[in-house]
Amino acid sequence: MGKLAIIFPGQGSQTVGMGKAFAETNVEVQSVFEQADKKLGFSLSNLIFEGPQEELTKTTNTQPALLTTSIALFEQFKKAEIKADYMAGHSLGEYTALVAAGAIGFEDGVYAVRRRGEFMEEAVPNREGAMAAVLGLERDTLAEAVEKAAAEGDVVGLANMNCPGQIVISGSRKGVELASQLAKEAGAKRVLPLEVSGPFHSQLMKPASGRLGEVLDEISISEAAVPVIANVNAQEMTGAEEIKERLLEQLYSPVLWEDSVRHMIELGVDTFVEIGPGKVLSGLVKKVDRSVQTYSISDEETLLATINALKERTV
Repeated sequence: MGKLAIIFPGQGSQTVGMGKAFAETNVEVQSVFEQADKKLGFSLSNLIFEGPQEELTKTTNTQPALLTTSIALFEQFKKAEIKADYMAGHSLGEYTALVAAGAIGFEDGVYAVRRRGEFMEEAVPNREGAMAAVLGLERDTLAEAVEKAAAEGDVVGLANMNCPGQIVISGSRKGVELASQLAKEAGAKRVLPLEVSGPFHSQLMKPASGRLGEVLDEISISEAAVPVIANVNAQEMTGAEEIKERLLEQLYSPVLWEDSVRHMIELGVDTFVEIGPGKVLSGLVKKVDRSVQTYSISDEETLLATINALKERTV
């Protein structure tokens, strides 16, 4: 039998009402949302359950909202005593993975990502940065296009290596526009500008990492009980010092998601369980390797179905 990895989604998976039905019928789920409200000093849960969508989509709200919803679901999954061999998360999801792996306490995690969202929003004035998804172009070809654009003096770089043929670029508005143009000329099928509030995972996020460092100094980071595959280098991390370093680098470095998935498969993982709203990561995993099994847990129904399927696997 192969190994099991639990993966946690990042920004873009949030929806108004996520976790609401489960919280209404389960006091333990409800209490995770209440804990987040108390830590942040405002009703995050009300924003998650009722919206409005544009408020929830603000980076400062999205990050704690996704972490809270995913952890509320994970805590219920844990009761089934199905052990994960590895964990990983996409960008913000890496914090969720570290909370799930016991390296960061839940309240510290909620606080840290709320601040992370603030720093990311403030690093680059709104509308001055941009991100775009480039579809149907090889990584090396796109890297050349991006280098050409950057040589013109505009900041732009590869931001998310999601799966073969789906890579996100990030940087200044001008840099991303020029790189998008060059990518199309190089044969990209489509280039889709993303609705984001800043150029995440680009060099423009460097100023935010200094401030994030101060926050990570404030919270307690300990050794992870389960190895977490880092976005920055697609390798396992467990030590507290390394975790902190990787989280700071992660802010302005590309997310090596495809590489992380491949590395977990090399380590013997044949089953991926995505915990949190949506099925974005499960889709990306399948695009990396069709032969692996994926499950998505976003509510009570999918939680029970996944637990049953995994229990049958181990019999």
